[in-house]
Amino acid sequence: MELRVLRYFLAVAREQNILRAAESLHLSQPTLSTQIRQLEEELGKQLLIRGTKGSRKIVLTDEGMILRRRAEEILDLVEKTQTEIALSDSVIIGDVYIGAGETDAVRLLARAARELQSVHPGIHYHISSGNAEFVIEQLDKGLIDFGVIFGDADLKKYNALKIPVKDTWGVLMRRDSFLAAKKAVTPEDLLPLPLILSHQVNQQSQFSAWLNCDMEKLNVVATYNLLFNASILVDEGLGYAVGLDKIIYAGENSSLCFRPLAPGVEAEMNIVWKKYQLLSKASEQYLKKLKALV
Repeated sequence: MELRVLRYFLAVAREQNILRAAESLHLSQPTLSTQIRQLEEELGKQLLIRGTKGSRKIVLTDEGMILRRRAEEILDLVEKTQTEIALSDSVIIGDVYIGAGETDAVRLLARAARELQSVHPGIHYHISSGNAEFVIEQLDKGLIDFGVIFGDADLKKYNALKIPVKDTWGVLMRRDSFLAAKKAVTPEDLLPLPLILSHQVNQQSQFSAWLNCDMEKLNVVATYNLLFNASILVDEGLGYAVGLDKIIYAGENSSLCFRPLAPGVEAEMNIVWKKYQLLSKASEQYLKKLKALV
């Protein structure tokens, strides 16, 4: 499977039309069609559903959707590798890729980037937001250099740098809720209420331990991946979202407020990167700055 052919396939998937894709690639339509057919023969799977005479629109098969996703990852990684190899030894420039969940600890990452910027202005930073599963998947695939995760890291696979701040668990609620009058929320307060919980297993287990009861007894009306969307559900009156502080603005001018759990629960975080990974010079400088800050 050649990288060139993967680029051809992605052009067809993007344009949803063989003729337009061929024009964008400066190829003849027969040449492009032949390349795609040879790719299908190589993989032993049909990747495209060709349109009829009345409709020239191309539709990807399930296998085509898988290849599109993987081809994008492969070509992104190739481009990143080519850039790193091409960099000059005398000037440190390049890209640092970071994956992180929603946490105020991103300020530490930003502080390191800002301080490094004055010395190495040619370093650029790319942050992808997602839950723990997303961050680990991106890290394992080599698509990011560093990840921010909650809890302990698997030290057999990753190096870890503990972040010297902790996020506080609590409940995001409407300001007109009866719970808003309390300074903190107890397990007894939450048991009868409609709850919106993170669907991450590690966060659910931590919350379950604090509740000291079977999660099946809870009235869970929704789950979320990122707290921003959950905050909208809360604002519309669907329920109470259990999550971390400082992610959603809940000041006096907000219709929402945040109350910590009682007894208190804090979430520890680590910056992780793959063991035995050969970091780019830009990533090495960034890691040095992170270590200096923590």
